[in-house]
Amino acid sequence: MQTIYDNWSMWQRLLTMLQNQFGDRSEFVLHDLTKDYSHTIVDIRNGHITNRSVGDCGSNLGLEVLRGTIQDGDRYNYIVNMRDGKLLRSSTMYIRNDAGAVIGSLCINSDITETVQLENFLHRYNKYELPSAPAAVESAYPPGAPAGAAPQPAGPARQTELFANNVSQLLDFLMAEADSLVNKPADAMTRADKMEYIRYLDQKGAFLITKSAEKVYEHLHISRFTFYNYLDAVRKETEGGEST
Repeated sequence: MQTIYDNWSMWQRLLTMLQNQFGDRSEFVLHDLTKDYSHTIVDIRNGHITNRSVGDCGSNLGLEVLRGTIQDGDRYNYIVNMRDGKLLRSSTMYIRNDAGAVIGSLCINSDITETVQLENFLHRYNKYELPSAPAAVESAYPPGAPAGAAPQPAGPARQTELFANNVSQLLDFLMAEADSLVNKPADAMTRADKMEYIRYLDQKGAFLITKSAEKVYEHLHISRFTFYNYLDAVRKETEGGEST
């Protein structure tokens, strides 16, 4: 297989089967990741879950896979908190061609908002919690966790994922995360701060977005020349194993 269209009828049948099996509370999305990231969605069922449609972009997690920051991007049964208050249980499988390159992805996003609310109501109504097993306590503190580490949340892993309609929203989200990481206004950032800012965005795949560099160097109040010098430096550090 070289493209997802080599098996297009199979993907169509699979999405139709999933849609009929699980109903309208789950969204099923097929991405063509060989296309410009602005328009990767080539089929979507029950798009009302994330308010997306065919022709919209992928999420921030897909950028990390395409950038190579994450080698095995498949994720199963993780929780996403939507900006509109919805709670999703999601899974993502990446599709590779015969050479092993990522060419697409199949994603499932199930809206569990109402069932979680019902679960909370039943806990309050029953006034009863199942006793905690020792194994549950052990799993909350993985082997090798540092002293004083916070326990890990039970249940599916949580991921910071944004389901955007366009890459401009996606870039704004990633830049806001970088701002939080550095925790300084651009005018107060040192050279090292700005390089850390750029390093974070690069690892998240932000510069795969068309014209993202221009928006970043304007935000940081640096020239285009300086931006590319910083980007080249952080990538050389990463390749040399001096940063992650």
